[in-house]
Amino acid sequence: MNQLLFLGNLGTTEIVIIAIIVLLLFGGKKIPELMKGIGKGVRNFKDGVKGIEDDIKLDDPDSK
Repeated sequence: MNQLLFLGNLGTTEIVIIAIIVLLLFGGKKIPELMKGIGKGVRNFKDGVKGIEDDIKLDDPDSK
């Protein structure tokens, strides 16, 4: 399983090179802030999807 689904045909070497470039561009201090922001965004997205699913379940007359 050398290949991750969302990364296509990128191998381990390419992923390491990309990680080094990101580290050089943003610096070590900025990366945790970026990851924290991404985590908050994912959490908000999941909460929104869950809210929509709950609304659909409430509106569905067959669910009772």
